[in-house]
Amino acid sequence: MVSLARARRPRNPLAAEDNVAGWVFLLPAMIIFVLFIFGPILYIFWLSFHQWSLIEPAKPFVGLDNYRTLFSGDADFNLALRNTIWFALGVVPTQTALGLLLAVLANRKLRGKTFFRTAFYFPSISSSVVISIIFLWLYSARGLINYVLIQLGFPTPRPPWLSNPRGIIDMGLGAVGIENVSVWLAGPSVALLSIMMMNIWTTMGTMMIIFLAGVQDIPNDVYEAASLDGASRRSQFFDITVPLLRPVILFVLTLGFIGTFQVFDQIFVMTSGGPAKTTITLAYLVFQEGFGNFSMGYASAIAVVLFFIILMIYLVQRRIVGETAVR
Repeated sequence: MVSLARARRPRNPLAAEDNVAGWVFLLPAMIIFVLFIFGPILYIFWLSFHQWSLIEPAKPFVGLDNYRTLFSGDADFNLALRNTIWFALGVVPTQTALGLLLAVLANRKLRGKTFFRTAFYFPSISSSVVISIIFLWLYSARGLINYVLIQLGFPTPRPPWLSNPRGIIDMGLGAVGIENVSVWLAGPSVALLSIMMMNIWTTMGTMMIIFLAGVQDIPNDVYEAASLDGASRRSQFFDITVPLLRPVILFVLTLGFIGTFQVFDQIFVMTSGGPAKTTITLAYLVFQEGFGNFSMGYASAIAVVLFFIILMIYLVQRRIVGETAVR
């Protein structure tokens, strides 16, 4: 009887009107997402099973041939994957640690902290192309970085920073007599390390702002209780701040890995993949295959593989870091 009464109850016209109005307001955003985000993603998946030279209209279906070529020992793909992994492993932990440290320092009652917050965050909102051009001069043989190192009595890399293809781990092991290191263990080249340092400097400000919001959300009562119990600042940081920031850390790590696996503009402006392809990354390889070799189908296959790599990294991070964060 209750169900029959509910079925016979007339619909509220105001609720129906609100429902229609909600869909009307969502429709423009949904159209934009479909046309410019989800549509291109599906098109890339479809194009990865075809061969398209970009200058010809024909797109013959080749099935999994692009993926077979990709995983059958493509030297450029292996090199780009190795460089991207080194880039991510070097940049993400460093920018996360520095961002957290800067956030803790910027949250204290210090004179001029607003200026320092702005100064550290300013590179993050500046044009990456402009910053890359500035660092091209800084890293040159007669640039400011080499000048400062010489004045302090430190050696400078030869060839210069962005022209040096030698791996830093290979150089360190060679100094102690260990030669013939595997290419996967040689470490990032000096050129790639130079771009990594610039990327850390430009992104740690963003991580600082994100961490600062999380730090300010922690109640002061927790720190006051810990101080009464005799906890030092170091123990408060590792026992209170870090555990309570685990959701923020997961978010920052996710943003960091996605950003490093998609790095392109700095590589394009500063080195164009050189020297000796030691700075080529997966994102740059997609551009090179698509618009340099006019192999858009093969470039789409690389993009699809890159998508799944980023997805797996996110799932692993969520499993490891986010277990306690989502409770």
